[in-house]
Amino acid sequence: MNAAAPGGAPAARRALLTVCAMTATVMQAIDSTIANVALPYMQASLSATLDQISWVLTSYIVAAAIMTTPVGWLSDRFGRKKLFVICASGFTIASALCALAQNIEQIVMFRLMQGVFGAALVPLSQAVMLDIYPAHQRAQAMSIWGMGVTLGPIMGPTLGGYLTDYFSWHWVFLINLPIGLVTVFGLLAFMDETRPRENLRFDWFGFLALALGIGAFQLMLDRGEQVGWFSATETWIAATASCVGFYYFFAHSLTTDEPFVRFAIFTDKNYVIGCVFMVVVGVVLFSTMALIVPFLQNLQGYPLTTTGIVLGSRGCGTLIAMLALSRIMRYIEARTCVLIGLALTAWMLHEMVYFNANTSQQTIFVTGTIQGFGLGFIFMPLATVAFTTLPSHLRTDGTAIFTLIRNISSSIGISIVIANLSRTTTEMHAYLSAFISPFNDALRAPDVARTLDLSTDTGRALADQLLTQQAAYIAYSNDFALLMWLTIASMPFVFGIAKMHGASSPRAGGAAAAAH
Repeated sequence: MNAAAPGGAPAARRALLTVCAMTATVMQAIDSTIANVALPYMQASLSATLDQISWVLTSYIVAAAIMTTPVGWLSDRFGRKKLFVICASGFTIASALCALAQNIEQIVMFRLMQGVFGAALVPLSQAVMLDIYPAHQRAQAMSIWGMGVTLGPIMGPTLGGYLTDYFSWHWVFLINLPIGLVTVFGLLAFMDETRPRENLRFDWFGFLALALGIGAFQLMLDRGEQVGWFSATETWIAATASCVGFYYFFAHSLTTDEPFVRFAIFTDKNYVIGCVFMVVVGVVLFSTMALIVPFLQNLQGYPLTTTGIVLGSRGCGTLIAMLALSRIMRYIEARTCVLIGLALTAWMLHEMVYFNANTSQQTIFVTGTIQGFGLGFIFMPLATVAFTTLPSHLRTDGTAIFTLIRNISSSIGISIVIANLSRTTTEMHAYLSAFISPFNDALRAPDVARTLDLSTDTGRALADQLLTQQAAYIAYSNDFALLMWLTIASMPFVFGIAKMHGASSPRAGGAAAAAH
């Protein structure tokens, strides 16, 4: 029996299955960022070096990136329900093992397991949500699903900071246990199985080539900043391995009868446009998160709890947008919603360019709320429109590649903005230091001279601290401006989206019904 009938699943079962799909999505989405704030505590507890503890994040990211690609094949070969239950169970068990880890080797191995099993949770939950809801309710389904995907990474650092501060870093992983158990038993009880295709052949060469390309590329992005990018042999090895892997993957896939990735998904115009904008969402959402956390803590001096509350404003804005869009998209075109979201996001990034030491907490809160609202207006219509005309037999493949593109683009974006932040801070510090001299009249003013007495070690240290702070403000402004221009540059692509009112239009509904 298939997971969905043409009109969707019965209402009661649909509601219960929605809860199960969302708990899986939230569990995996939160776990992508929740461990970040606990790293210093884990490093001390496990007696690990800075380089060793970074593998707690790297192992998870690389494993998840590699194992996202075969989700479509695994679902078709063994059945979607069986795969979903196994992955949710494996992720829950791996989380418990991470909490019980006694040394750095164990936690890296268990985080690798988390990445392997967690890779399928988001694409499978999206495919399930698309199947169990009828065509005219797909916008509402993607609104619910989008809340988990976008709110998870935003709320992860907040929840991780709270659990680490008030309990211990072990609870960062233990919190997955009740969520995972609810997910597994709910899926067993309410989800119908799809018919497995036992005659499918696995393209091992294509998978291994793609795994090498993605794994090495992800490793290069995650480790590049720590090892000095291309000044390190490690980066060159990873870059070369990635190029070789991608070359053999595309050469093999374009010449074989049964490629590992079904390129038929890229013949759907709406899906391709959705992937393009998912790159923008991945870069802007995750890069902004990677910048705003150290900005608030290191420059503004906010404690961890206050930082979490301020970041929560972004999640509140996204939540409001998601709730509103399920109704708005009945009357407004999806591409109009995306354009509004891009405009709001670019506007708020422009406001963030002018953040400085005097920027109030209220200003940062309002900016985050409006930006979260704008990202919600981008993400949900795209998640709906991208799959409106995609045939149902390609849906799991499509959701897997959709998730992979979001993950890789976020890694690329974070690497670019962090590298630019470090480089610009160094350059601006050198530029500003040229003005620190006995011949600068501003420094010779009585009030300033008493504080910044350059003839003393204390005065010189304070001057260097102020220079570093101001250089960092300039660097953050440059990064926010870079993300703003990227958002603006993506706006013309909106008009490539076909005219439709989300999943509510007759054409969209007809296409979806025909796909079933």
